[in-house]
Amino acid sequence: MELNARFDHCNFNVTDLARSIAFYDKALGLKVARRKEAPDGSFELVFLTDGITGFSLELTWRRDHPQPYDLGEGEFHACVRVPGDYDEVRRYHKQLGCVCFENAGMGLYFIEDPDGYWIEVLPVK
Repeated sequence: MELNARFDHCNFNVTDLARSIAFYDKALGLKVARRKEAPDGSFELVFLTDGITGFSLELTWRRDHPQPYDLGEGEFHACVRVPGDYDEVRRYHKQLGCVCFENAGMGLYFIEDPDGYWIEVLPVK
């Protein structure tokens, strides 16, 4: 059997859905593509898209989990590529106060979302 799986989405659990949606829109231009809410209001899923690739970021909010999530050692991340002037984008992210790590030698940096998830930012090649 030959499988040709393709990536569809990844998930981040968030404590404040509106805050996270606003962050991803402002920092990366990701937009809400669709939502799914539990009939009893216990959770809500929001899928953000770049409008280009078909890949989405699922934000999961759970009513009964208002405390920060344990991200373990934080040795995972998502990655985005940004078009245009990479240095200008990095300056913008620094103005937003969300740059959490830079590696000039490798030509990359990371931003951190409101729940502590890291997103690697690379230029489009």
